Amino acid sequence: MIGTAAGGMLLLLALSIPVAAAMGLVGLMLGEMYSPLSIYKAVGQMAWNAGNDPILVSIPFFVLLGELLLRSGIGEGMYGAMVKWLSWLPGGLMHSNIGTSAIFSATCGSSVATAATVGTVAIPQCGRYGYNERLFLGTVAAGGTLGILIPPSINLVVYGALTNTSIPALYMAAMLPGILLALLFMVTILLCCLVKPEMGGKRLRASWAERIASLKDLLPPLAIFVLVVGSIYIGVATPTEAAALGVLGSLFLVWITGRLNWGMLRSALEGTLLTTGMMLAIIIGAYFLNFVLGSVGITRGVSTFVQELDLPPMVTMLAIVAFYFVLGMFMETLSMMVATVPIIAPVVVALGFDPVWFGILVVLLIETAMITGPVGINLFVVQGLRKSGGINDVIVGALPFVGTLLAMIALMLAVPDVALLLPRLFGG
Repeated sequence: MIGTAAGGMLLLLALSIPVAAAMGLVGLMLGEMYSPLSIYKAVGQMAWNAGNDPILVSIPFFVLLGELLLRSGIGEGMYGAMVKWLSWLPGGLMHSNIGTSAIFSATCGSSVATAATVGTVAIPQCGRYGYNERLFLGTVAAGGTLGILIPPSINLVVYGALTNTSIPALYMAAMLPGILLALLFMVTILLCCLVKPEMGGKRLRASWAERIASLKDLLPPLAIFVLVVGSIYIGVATPTEAAALGVLGSLFLVWITGRLNWGMLRSALEGTLLTTGMMLAIIIGAYFLNFVLGSVGITRGVSTFVQELDLPPMVTMLAIVAFYFVLGMFMETLSMMVATVPIIAPVVVALGFDPVWFGILVVLLIETAMITGPVGINLFVVQGLRKSGGINDVIVGALPFVGTLLAMIALMLAVPDVALLLPRLFGG
């Protein structure tokens, strides 16, 4: 049965069938072949439940929050401020790419929105100041991945809904790895530019007066972060309510900058509808497929098979990491997450691993998939912002940061407290 499911899924994806439809078709096929019941009749109830899940309802709010900030031009001020603070380092503006990505990630929860916002502002600067184009593009793609790790992260919301794990605990657990990963990205840039100084381009310097004056451009994202994440931790809002507050806050920020108009608002709403519709279709397809897998005994069979192997827990975890790394090269990241986590998470918990820790590990693996060819979504986002050149430039430029992500994953495996320290200290 496992071979039938995997083979059917790979065949449909190879035929360019949309992922949501492919998962639904595989579920229907398995139900007809292995179940005496009319399993397909459960689709309507699953679609209704997914649309009414209190946690998943937060997704369109987070998407709209990112769309508003993406189209409002706030990213330009953020980037200018980070240039003044970070561009004196070896690697210059490439550090600003990572710093701006980290700050923008703390407002929108989306890697695609982060890469698109930072890339729109940063990429025109590459040729102007003599940077190595490949590495520069790689920093934009890699920095964008921080969008699904640093709270508020949409993918952590989905993981929490799939595994019934606390969203506040996941957000708390993601903070330290998110900050550490951003710093490791900057260390990677430093090492590249120290080994080959010609990659670093021209450094821009600013006076302390200019740096202090630029802090006003960092206040809007900080305000959104405090509003969204702070309201969750002081107990005045659920994640969904906090996301709605974030939308109101972003509307206010766009209004006071004078950029709120019907055209911009319409574009943001259209983008939100398209993205949310795509995500909901994938979630419904995955819910149905996982329901069928459970009904015909595949989920239980996988768990029993892994336990009967009697391998050390860390060896099994390394195999899971390798599985996600390979799968991420060929499958869209959200689809990969919702299709596999309900099957793998119970096995991981049975082996004695913490579900909160595993959630952060899964997101790091998904981040790696986002900048790993041939289907890394951030690679295509960055390529779409360029005026010329092939996508191979972006893929090659992102390779050092794939190594950085793998090093971060290794650190998470060796020192679980990287993720679990803050939840334990603050009762996450």
